[in-house]
Amino acid sequence: MTRAWEADPSASFARRLGKSARELGTTGGRDGCPDIWQLDNGDIAVIGRDLTDTYRAKLPDDASIAPDERLVVIPGSTLSAAKPDIPDART
Repeated sequence: MTRAWEADPSASFARRLGKSARELGTTGGRDGCPDIWQLDNGDIAVIGRDLTDTYRAKLPDDASIAPDERLVVIPGSTLSAAKPDIPDART
């Protein structure tokens, strides 16, 4: 089955969206740093805690996780801090 979108593993990190985990106080050092990055191809990379197994059975009926996908959780403050860097959707 062909997917409408596929992640490009050759893409590089272009810019952080929002503030670093250190700036937000959501890390105690270098380990465990939730983050959001825009890649040079426009895709978004999210660094968070892998809770795929915890949430798989709790997903809404119209959501699913493919075998090669993971559900990650980040602090709300990480996303809120990124809001000014995220453009509005084009309709």
